Amino acid sequence: MPDAPDKRLLAIGDIHGCLDLFDRLLDQVAPGPDDRLILLGDLIDRGPDSFGVIERVLALRPVLPQLTVLRGNHEQMLLDYLTGRDTLMFLANGGGATLSSYRRAGFDTIPDEHRDFFAGLPSLHREDGFIFVHAGLRPGIPVDQQQEDDLLWIRGPFLHSDWDFGATVVFGHTPQANILRRPGRIGLDTGAVYGGSLSCIDLTSGRCWSIPAG
Repeated sequence: MPDAPDKRLLAIGDIHGCLDLFDRLLDQVAPGPDDRLILLGDLIDRGPDSFGVIERVLALRPVLPQLTVLRGNHEQMLLDYLTGRDTLMFLANGGGATLSSYRRAGFDTIPDEHRDFFAGLPSLHREDGFIFVHAGLRPGIPVDQQQEDDLLWIRGPFLHSDWDFGATVVFGHTPQANILRRPGRIGLDTGAVYGGSLSCIDLTSGRCWSIPAG
């Protein structure tokens, strides 16, 4: 693996069960214990191995002590499914692939360790002049007054606004052909599960990595 500079601030977009792409991206980026790595949510659903992705993330925690994993709308849909609140929404948005991956691993349901992991995910993280969030922020609303639904689901009002939130917002959720970089916004969902790529950015240097699907 290539040598990695010290103390990078890294962010990775929506993985959506694409364990092979995630592993290949980790090989390229080679995060170490001094790096800060933020995963922007939607680790699960639609792709072939959501179980494997979560196992990989849990295994990374001891070796990457500065790892932060955010909640995406798909993690929220899984939590709602597990509490019986919205089964159809979860299954209609790729949840069946997640359940299948757990069954292939020998689990009839989501194990407690994974349930606790999903339940403990934050929806927003701030660091070094950046705001990390899965979907975005609602313009005109202070960051500390944002609604959870917007943090997980918002698209148009955030994407089509140039509202200054006082920091660059790093987000996923809305697939783009390439990493989106414009004033105050960095979008990292590059459609891994749709045949696009899985992307990472080092916010300390501006370097980017994108691993194409297939």
